[in-house]
Amino acid sequence: MRAIEGILITRHRHAGCVAQALAPDNLQGMQSCASGDEVRTTVSSPRLRSLIASVDDYLTNCAIAEDLCSYTSD
Repeated sequence: MRAIEGILITRHRHAGCVAQALAPDNLQGMQSCASGDEVRTTVSSPRLRSLIASVDDYLTNCAIAEDLCSYTSD
């Protein structure tokens, strides 16, 4: 079975902090890295339903990480 893959790119004032905050929650098919003001996350899954669930969880975690990093960095 082929994997479905995608890349999520989000912009943040504290991209390095956000990427580090997301790292513990990344699942087996996910990798995040910061570059400049962007966090790039690759997502891969053999099933579309699993990919959608992973992206949904990631976006929720990303919003929380953004808030956390804004509070601790300012």
